[in-house]
This record gives sequence, C-alpha cells and structure tokens, in this order.
Amino acid sequence: MALSDTARSGLQRVIAPVADFLIRRGISPNQITTVGTVSTVIGGGIYAAGHIHVAGWVVGLSALCDLLDGAVARRSGKTSVFGAFYDSTLDRVADGVVLGGLMIFFARNAVHQAIPFYMSTPMQSVLILGIIGSFLTSYTRARAESLGIDAQVGILPRPERVFLLSAPQAFFGLALDGWVLMGICLLLTVTAWITVVQRIAHVYRCTEGVEAGRGARAGTTKPIASVKSGTGDQRDGDLPLAELDAAAIDREVRVGAPGSPLADIAPPTEAAARASRVESPPFDRAP
Repeated sequence: MALSDTARSGLQRVIAPVADFLIRRGISPNQITTVGTVSTVIGGGIYAAGHIHVAGWVVGLSALCDLLDGAVARRSGKTSVFGAFYDSTLDRVADGVVLGGLMIFFARNAVHQAIPFYMSTPMQSVLILGIIGSFLTSYTRARAESLGIDAQVGILPRPERVFLLSAPQAFFGLALDGWVLMGICLLLTVTAWITVVQRIAHVYRCTEGVEAGRGARAGTTKPIASVKSGTGDQRDGDLPLAELDAAAIDREVRVGAPGSPLADIAPPTEAAARASRVESPPFDRAP
C-alpha cells in the first residue's frame, strides 16, 4: 500500500519549487516541522469537537509539512541528527493527538449522535490499540537502528497514514453514518500492529545468526553476567549491538585445562578500538 517510487518522485518534483521558495526565505526544516505539528494538534482538537470536515483539511496541512521539511533539509544541505530526532519526536505527538481527538469524538457520541450508538465503545477500544500500535511502530524501528539494523519495513508508512487521517475526512466527513471514518480507524490500527509484528520478525531474522554464533562459542568462553558502565550496572538487553560486541571482547575469559587459573582477559583498549570501528546507523526524517 506504500506509494510507488514514481509517485514519490512526482510529489518531490511538485513541491520542489515550494521548497526552494522557503529556502530563499530562510525557513528552516525544524520550523516547518513545528508548524506541521501545531496544525495537527489543532486538527486533533477539531476532531474531538466533532467537526470532521474541517479537521481533515487542517490535518492535511501537516501532511504537506511532512513532505516539505525533508525536501527543504535535503535541498538546503541542513540535514542533521537533531533534525531527525526532532521530526520523529513531534511525529509521535501528532499521531497521539489526532487519534486521541478521534477517540474523544467517539466517546461523546451520546451528545452529537453522529454514529450508531452501539459503535461508540468499540471504536474507543480500536483507537486505544491504534495509539499503542502507532507508538510501537516508531519504537521498534528506533530500537532496531540502535542495534545497527535497518528496520524500514511495514505495509503502511507514515505518509500514507497521515493521508488516510486527513483526505477522506476532508472530502467525505461522516459519510455513510460515519462508517467510512470508522473503517479508516480500524484499518490504521490493524496495519500498525501488522507493521510492529513485521519489524519484530525482521530484527529476529537479522540477529538469529549472531545469536547462533555466540552460542557456538559458549563452550570455550565464559562471559561475565553484566558490564559496568559510566552510569551503573547494565545488562546485555540494555546495550546496543556495537557496545555488546565491545563488551563481549572486553570480558571474555579463556579457560585453560581443568584446574588451571583463569587467565588472559582481553585488554579494554582492544574492545574500545573495535567498538570505534563500528559505523553509526544512518539518520533520516522518516518514522
């Protein structure tokens, strides 16, 4: 369901003149990201108030900002690690506010009676799961990248999610007694959880060989249970992959014949040198 490469390149060509204009005016990518998030927060509030048509148009502005901030960053050469972090953080705010606004709308159905009364509680449950799934799609990718694994997999990327949260509502509102809106909410929730499962499976496949290799060495090495860090005692599950490898080198103890003393601990300088050679994962402004 993702946009094709042709469609993406077409959109980039359309917004290129707008991006160039913003660059000439000195507008930064982070300013565009902030404007997009503010418009989404306002749109979420309008959703909660029950003005579905208007909210769709307002949230649609954030979709335009999502396209423009990345285009401005690339064309102006202002891509940065902080920009990627800032964009991703505000994306989570936007997701939570829009879905939360819709949940309030369904919770107030007894007041506005815009949808069948028996769908109010089920839709609130769907949107709670949707909010959790939306956050997990971002977390699973971020955690995978902290381990050095590219987890850009999933059936419904963020641009398509924003489109579904804006365009149909802008044009159709509560068409068919709200069933169009309810169907979109259900679709977003289901695809979010499918994406989470896909990313978990992807990381499992990528790490399966590494874990098998470590298991094969278990008979000749004896790892210490934990490693001391600058902030305290950390377990393996709390460390990125690159640090795990460095820590494993630092603490492996080769055991000689039975009864002989433990000896030959790898020097810390060797572990640090190996860790410094591991490249950092790439940063971008995608979820």
